[in-house]
Amino acid sequence: MANIIEVTDFQHPALDVFARLTQLQLRSRLEPEKGIFIAESPKVISRALDAGCVPLSLLMERKHIDGQGAAIIARCGDAPVYTAGREVLAQLTGYELTRGILCAMRRPLLPPVEELCAHARRLAVLEGIVDPTNVGAIFRSAAALHMDGVLITPTCCDPLYRRSARVSMGTVFQIPWTRIGDAPGQWPSPGLDRLHALGFQTAAMALTEDSISIEDPRLASADKLAIVLGTEGDGLAARTIARCTYTVRIPMSHDVDSLNVAAASAVAFWQLRAR
Repeated sequence: MANIIEVTDFQHPALDVFARLTQLQLRSRLEPEKGIFIAESPKVISRALDAGCVPLSLLMERKHIDGQGAAIIARCGDAPVYTAGREVLAQLTGYELTRGILCAMRRPLLPPVEELCAHARRLAVLEGIVDPTNVGAIFRSAAALHMDGVLITPTCCDPLYRRSARVSMGTVFQIPWTRIGDAPGQWPSPGLDRLHALGFQTAAMALTEDSISIEDPRLASADKLAIVLGTEGDGLAARTIARCTYTVRIPMSHDVDSLNVAAASAVAFWQLRAR
């Protein structure tokens, strides 16, 4: 039976996860087995549950308990459901809830890089991308456009950040991903060395004088290819480009020099998918 709790005390410790803990505190990097993330919107929560993520508590507008939140509540067992009207919850969280539902969930354990790569032919590698909107959009494109997995470098935004997961439409719970290295000093070396040892050629998406076109047949014919995308603005580090098998550009017209990293990822994933 649903455990519905009306919110009357904004200082209740159980509400900290929704309103007062920072992203770093939620993530608890030093104790990943205790880490939490917040899923927002029915679609994202449903896909997280489909992936086996464990719900801890919910926060939703009262009107959703018998509406679009009913099916989610039914799937969350005895997890407490904190509720109030929209205006009250806006005071608690400081903003209106997207689609009126949040769910605090246990962070899943990430697979080892070697396990994720074992049966993959195409990977996306995100180097230092810090905008959660871009990370979410890249994950959505990776899931839709035939990537087998995503690798996140140590300086990249957390894909389970609330906005990342929401922009991804929950695909962060559908496509396999993991971190390649636990500290900044582990990328690009030995991270790229690990990929090469696993049989992957690497394609650095960058504008350099010696870059090859994304239409080069060597890329599409590669048995295993990792597509490496760089941070907003500066792009990939020179050290990363130097260590990759290829440097790849998307041909442009009208004197446009480049695309946003999320847009470029979609083009690259489709063109370089395994045939």
